[in-house]
Amino acid sequence: MPTATALARAKELDLDLVEVAPQADPPVCRIMDFGKWKYEQDVRAKESRKKQSQVIVKEMKFRPKISDHDFSIKKGHVERFLEEGDKVKVTIMFRGREMAHTELGAKLLDRLAKDLGEISQVEAAPKQDGRNMTMVLSPVKRIVKPAPKEPHQRGSSGERPAPSGGASEERSEVRPAPSSVPAGNGPVAGSAAGEAAGNGVGKVEKAGA
Repeated sequence: MPTATALARAKELDLDLVEVAPQADPPVCRIMDFGKWKYEQDVRAKESRKKQSQVIVKEMKFRPKISDHDFSIKKGHVERFLEEGDKVKVTIMFRGREMAHTELGAKLLDRLAKDLGEISQVEAAPKQDGRNMTMVLSPVKRIVKPAPKEPHQRGSSGERPAPSGGASEERSEVRPAPSSVPAGNGPVAGSAAGEAAGNGVGKVEKAGA
């Protein structure tokens, strides 16, 4: 199809004429909505970047005659890198006559791998690279166990447990002491007679008897 005819056709459809294969003979063109096609391409590229996991390799250098204090500090850095999900390249640097005792570096790497065995695994075994000995550690995924559930306060029947301190014992009902005065009779001699009877005083005579 001639170029002028293709352009006219694209204009009628309110679309764009896009060259998709310029190396072909003749070049291949396509009538499409270029803005929509470009948007779809950007969305696909963004989704593919999300699926790709970026792995960062960090390096930590040791000396074969490192002290225990410095070893603990550098091991803490390596542990932090692994906790963040990064790989760690551990390098033992030999200088001068230390090259005659490379077994010290191998022991140091083995010690580090054992100390960090719970959170890492050896991805690349120790190997000699000139004056250096290297090893690569990669993090491992740890399974987090759910916290145990607290026991229910209620029993299986739905009743609350009895509180401590003897609350389960029945309370004794407090009743007033029976009156010594027969029913239907008033006080013997007013309030004074009642108080005298309560104090253990004998018979009180009525006035005018």
